[in-house]
Amino acid sequence: MIKKRLIKRFINRLLHFLARFFPGSRTLRPFLHRLRGVKINGTVFIGEEVYMENEYPENIEINDQCSINVRATILTHFRLGHGKVVLEKKVRVGPHSLISSNSGKTLRIGEGSVVAAGSVVTRSIPKHTMVSGVPAKPIAKVTVPLTLTSSYEDFFKGLRPIMQSGAETNSDIVKG
Repeated sequence: MIKKRLIKRFINRLLHFLARFFPGSRTLRPFLHRLRGVKINGTVFIGEEVYMENEYPENIEINDQCSINVRATILTHFRLGHGKVVLEKKVRVGPHSLISSNSGKTLRIGEGSVVAAGSVVTRSIPKHTMVSGVPAKPIAKVTVPLTLTSSYEDFFKGLRPIMQSGAETNSDIVKG
């Protein structure tokens, strides 16, 4: 039993390594992650060097038209236990982002939501919300999801800033 578990863990890590560096963002990489146990429903984009949970890949669910960009990281466990991460339909995860769930919890990124580059997400995100920062905070409502078939210009025009108190407004952040 221990030997089988060890072999399974080795194969999982080998598939993960191949998925991180091989080509095929819409074909081979999703296929390799499915073999590892990641639940992938529909067509997704997985960029280069995306790190997805090694120990519990079955605790990650990625739904149709999601896009996970270069060097994003999705974790579902720490020493004290494991949780779950669900990316609903049409979610976009920006480069160098970190998504990490807590033990026994499900972190859900709502349909049509966008995680800006370099953000750290440790809490669920409502549908059609753009988040940014460390920790990630809502900065805009998304009216046009940023999918594999939509244009960045249409997405950008469809953002509706969420106003917060403070010196810098979210419209300043969204404008760049």
